Amino acid sequence: MNYVSDFHRERIKSVLEASQLMPVITITHPDDAVPLCQALFDGGVQVMEITLRTEHGIEAIKRVREALPQAWIGAGTITCVAQYRQAETAGAHFIVTPGVTETLLDFALTSEAPLLPGVSTASELLLGYGLGYREFKFFPAEVAGGPPALKAFSGPFPDAVFCPTGGIRRETARQYLALSNVQTVGGSWLTPDDVVAAKDWARITEIAAGSRSDIS
Repeated sequence: MNYVSDFHRERIKSVLEASQLMPVITITHPDDAVPLCQALFDGGVQVMEITLRTEHGIEAIKRVREALPQAWIGAGTITCVAQYRQAETAGAHFIVTPGVTETLLDFALTSEAPLLPGVSTASELLLGYGLGYREFKFFPAEVAGGPPALKAFSGPFPDAVFCPTGGIRRETARQYLALSNVQTVGGSWLTPDDVVAAKDWARITEIAAGSRSDIS
């Protein structure tokens, strides 16, 4: 049986240690991708998850990887192996899934881009745990129990580290980061739809910098 390689674990650790905030980005207009991510980077956010919730996700990853080589760019909302392969080809540094299947967990073991698997239950954690995964996305965080659930996970899974996303707001991010098993918090509050639609990139930078200040 294959297990998560040291390289994959070190890559994911590097991603999570690079920034306590991971914006979850959905691109509706391809030309917004680079200026939006540049604005986040200017606000001190070095890790970004570009989702495949729209048809523009893959192209956005390509463009941002080229424009911001110093940032960590991940592909999110990956739900099948075909999408995983597309994201790898596009140059994603890492892959994020909303949940887990044995097929995705197994494929990731031999892929170039390491996986941050999404879990919401102890049973899903066990699937990944048995293959050597120790870093997870906790999703949807608020619906799945929030900080109390993560505290409970620390008992049976003392060496698991989480990046909770889903329903987290700027005002609640600090509650999650106060937990010993939370390294990074993900959310879409960093890229409000109305601000992105207005192409107010300076405001995005302000939100990113302000959010970082809130948790420091």
